[in-house]
Amino acid sequence: MECGQGKHDHRKMAAMKIWVDADACPVVIKEILYRVATRAGIPLTLVANKLLRVPPSPWIRALQVPGGFDVADQRIAQEAQAGDLVITADIPLASQVIANGATVIDPRGEMLTGANIKERLDMRNFMETLRSSGVETGGPAAFSKADRQAFANQLDRLLAKRKPV
Repeated sequence: MECGQGKHDHRKMAAMKIWVDADACPVVIKEILYRVATRAGIPLTLVANKLLRVPPSPWIRALQVPGGFDVADQRIAQEAQAGDLVITADIPLASQVIANGATVIDPRGEMLTGANIKERLDMRNFMETLRSSGVETGGPAAFSKADRQAFANQLDRLLAKRKPV
């Protein structure tokens, strides 16, 4: 039994899982994640309420959840553990998984942390209040090449920090 525990402790990098809030995640971000999961041997799970096609790989799986408000988010919040990485633009989901010790990167490459999530949650709630009172707030800017590059760079920095010495 001692050997098994030692081996598990040795493989901290392999123990990390990546969870993707896949319903609204841009295709180009999913493609980056497919390559990273396969290259680094990190389990990648895309959670969505629609059927997703993913490349054949022992490291990649798609998890379809029933339709409904925040069902995919609830599943990710249940599954993601300390040390896991969650890819989402959903601020309430990010807040939940950060509280449980997971790391969060949004699809535009911004790292969401305990230090900045409250401000993001407050802004989201403020904007929601404006919208519900009839104020037109517009949506987010179109996803750009710069966003894709920012995401790839942030992911690379995060994975470089986690590699065992």
